[in-house]
Amino acid sequence: MIAEGDPAMRRLWIGLGTVAALAGVGYAVFEHYKYHIPGIIARWRDPIRPNHPIIWSKGPSTPSAGARPPNIIVILADDLGHNDIGFFGGGVAGGAVPTPNIDAIGHEGASFDIGYAANATCSPSRAAIMTGRYPTRFGFEFTAVPTVFARAVSASEGPAPDGRPRPIFHEERTQGLIDYADMGMPQSEMTIAELLKSRGYHTIQIGKWHLGEARALQPNGQGFDEALGFLAGGGMYMDQNDPNVVNAKLPWDPIDRFLWPNLPYAVQWNGGQRFAPKGHLTDYWTDNAVAAIKANRNRPFFMYLAYNAPHTPLQATKADYDALPQIRDHTQRVYGAMIRQLDRGIGRVMQTLKEQGIDDNTLVIFTSDNGAAWYTGIADGNAPFRGYKATYFEGGLRVPFFLRWPGRIRAETRLAGPAHHLDIFATAAAAAGAPLPADRTIDGVSLLGPADKTIDAAPHGLLFWRSGENKAVRAGDWKLQIAGKPDRQWLYNLATDPTEHRNLAASAPDRVAVMRRLIATHDRMQKRPMWPALVEAPIRIDVPLNTPWRKGQEYAYWSN
Repeated sequence: MIAEGDPAMRRLWIGLGTVAALAGVGYAVFEHYKYHIPGIIARWRDPIRPNHPIIWSKGPSTPSAGARPPNIIVILADDLGHNDIGFFGGGVAGGAVPTPNIDAIGHEGASFDIGYAANATCSPSRAAIMTGRYPTRFGFEFTAVPTVFARAVSASEGPAPDGRPRPIFHEERTQGLIDYADMGMPQSEMTIAELLKSRGYHTIQIGKWHLGEARALQPNGQGFDEALGFLAGGGMYMDQNDPNVVNAKLPWDPIDRFLWPNLPYAVQWNGGQRFAPKGHLTDYWTDNAVAAIKANRNRPFFMYLAYNAPHTPLQATKADYDALPQIRDHTQRVYGAMIRQLDRGIGRVMQTLKEQGIDDNTLVIFTSDNGAAWYTGIADGNAPFRGYKATYFEGGLRVPFFLRWPGRIRAETRLAGPAHHLDIFATAAAAAGAPLPADRTIDGVSLLGPADKTIDAAPHGLLFWRSGENKAVRAGDWKLQIAGKPDRQWLYNLATDPTEHRNLAASAPDRVAVMRRLIATHDRMQKRPMWPALVEAPIRIDVPLNTPWRKGQEYAYWSN
């Protein structure tokens, strides 16, 4: 027996205290670094090799005799809001960041006052662009996210102190879940690349894919001859410790906290091993787009140039950041610098078309995958419209939508719309003289009308959006949106209230009933999701994520 005050007892208690302290330190270290674990595992499984040059396949040394179909370039920005460019009279920080090159695409061709994304988040919009079909027709309803990511960003410890609703992680939906790599666009779908390849086009993908990571679902398995980019939803633009980078971390955003320790600064060439790019990714995509255009100037080509800017993580070059001293807020300055760089890169692409003598025979389509994000903390990216990415308010869906083809479309053609991501497939097919596939429903329409002009009427009478319990329909000028959490409905006449501030649902129950039936009919023609939404997150309609929660703020849960 050990007596009280015995040295052995003291040593025992000291030992137990040391173990407890070490356990506490170990737990604290684990809690601090647990977000780093997925990235560490990924780098161990798939190492990142040093940079190496890309040699693009070269077309003929001289152009073939006779007429040839036009080149087609689809330029897609990522989370670029309606008000992030100058074309509509706005711009970042009240117009402090001019976007002359992006604006020029609209001024030198056709622009739509109402341009709609196919979804309010990334992947479903990209699937619609690639296929010309509502992605829900083939079960692509949600943006795929790894389970570890979904679990991490929705973690919470009880009720929020300010009473705001918490994200919901559906652990029960992880049972029997298909592999993350298989969450993508089915091979049974026909892509723009496959359609144009059948017409003799050389097909090129550059930038963000996010339509499946399994080998058969990668760009090279979906009709692209050459592909340079990354397969997942994001990547670092530069090494975050590079002396030429300026970072803006978002401490209020759980997604951002996950991105910084886990996203790689890496790309892939034709699905091969990952390697480090050179410089800032936005410039890297541009450099390679320019090189690919030069290599293919003598044959018809289709290029899908999918920039990941200005999606988080927010990283700008020091030179672009230093060029915007008038923007006081650091986050907004980095964001503006990224758009400045994006605009400059697009200008280089357009200039290359002119230098190579193929400008008049190239159709360029520019848009964004959805509206600006709420989690950046920047309030006015979608002004004057309500809502953000991950909402079906106009701010989440309205995107720039420009077509430029000097040999075919008159400059300064301004159309009301609505135009839609679905229309890109049919427009590319019409430009190439390719018939639309007869074995499936194509939901989009060609935006090309008679020679030397685009269509001059609204191409769509009915448009639908769906993500879980969040659904919307636009019928003429009327738009109905419904949500499941909380159980809400919003009805607006967009002709008289385009910014959606007068909800008419209570005063027009008959119209609500009719539009609900339209949604129900559309739903019956769609497929069940190929994978479930693992997370439901509350998104406030009118304020960004870093704004204090106040009672009475409108919100709706978004499924992802």
